[in-house]
Amino acid sequence: MRLILAATMLALLFTAPPALAVEQCRFIQAKPEREACYQRQEAELAAKRKPEQPREQKFMEQLQQMKHEDEALNRQIHSICRGC
Repeated sequence: MRLILAATMLALLFTAPPALAVEQCRFIQAKPEREACYQRQEAELAAKRKPEQPREQKFMEQLQQMKHEDEALNRQIHSICRGC
């Protein structure tokens, strides 16, 4: 029972701050301050999403490298057994 309670509290501890940050902007009364808050959040999200692009690029480079290796292997195999 205590273990479940402790695990739940830890989960809330790690998941609550981002949710609270999103909710803070909604309750700001002054429009310019609220919009500035939303812009800061968008900038933070963009910074978090930025590392995903190189991962996709790395994957595409790996696919291209595998394609070249496959082509080289096919050339070697076809040169070994021409008349079989």
